[in-house]
Amino acid sequence: MAKQFERIEPLHREFIEKQRIFFNASAAAEGHVNVSPRDGAALRVLTANTVVYLDRTGSGNETAAHLLANGRLTLMFCAFEGPPLILRLYGQGRIVPRHSSEYADLLASEFGGVEPPGARQMVWLDVDLVQTSCGFGVPLFDYAGERDQLTRWAEAKGEKGLEEYWHLKNERSIDGFPTGLFEEPTSA
Repeated sequence: MAKQFERIEPLHREFIEKQRIFFNASAAAEGHVNVSPRDGAALRVLTANTVVYLDRTGSGNETAAHLLANGRLTLMFCAFEGPPLILRLYGQGRIVPRHSSEYADLLASEFGGVEPPGARQMVWLDVDLVQTSCGFGVPLFDYAGERDQLTRWAEAKGEKGLEEYWHLKNERSIDGFPTGLFEEPTSA
């Protein structure tokens, strides 16, 4: 039932852009596997083999640590309404540091120059495999709305408070791997 593709086809892109949530999965060679939910509105399909999402502050920064370790990243999208479908994007990812020129360019071109409170970095994925599967086991859910707690929390922290939080909670993974959050950006 699963089908594989070398690129994001137009129908895949249409499906991805309709999703309100997606999940990212990453792992280093050792330690814990990370799976995290992400806001679908933060993701942009740049080309048939490239996506990027604007990553906001979280309780950890596992994805960044795993991308530094080996670059492997999978994004998964599930149809919670409409026809059943699961779509996975497999590939090599990297972090686009917040204070880099690449980040500024992507923010301007893909996000209308608007940086949400708590923006931490962007996650770039070079897609080498797209896989779809039936999604028959995914339940139907009704969308009730967005949560605003993360935005309110980040606004209350302010830039200085966020930086302190990043030093405390986002500089290393739960397995002790560095996330590179405070490394100086290099040109892409």
